[in-house]
Amino acid sequence: MFDCNGFEPTYTTDIKPILDGSCAISGCHDVSSAENGIILSSYAASAAESKNERFLGSIQHKRGFNAMPQEAAKLSDENIQLLSCWVQSGSPE
Repeated sequence: MFDCNGFEPTYTTDIKPILDGSCAISGCHDVSSAENGIILSSYAASAAESKNERFLGSIQHKRGFNAMPQEAAKLSDENIQLLSCWVQSGSPE
């Protein structure tokens, strides 16, 4: 787990750019593709999905989860920390 003390990323400022660039793209988790029924192109959909264990499990490449992004390099440690801290702080907008 990451140390998120005093650090609360928000969807609009920190998370949306990561998801838009790596997840909510054509053929993956945008509205038209919705791979595995997962949409990550809006705050409401992303916040709802962040409550599912597979969200961070996949992004962090934990055993037992499908590593995401699929067929691409693992997200940077900084981006994984931002996403993890966002979830830990309740996925604020």
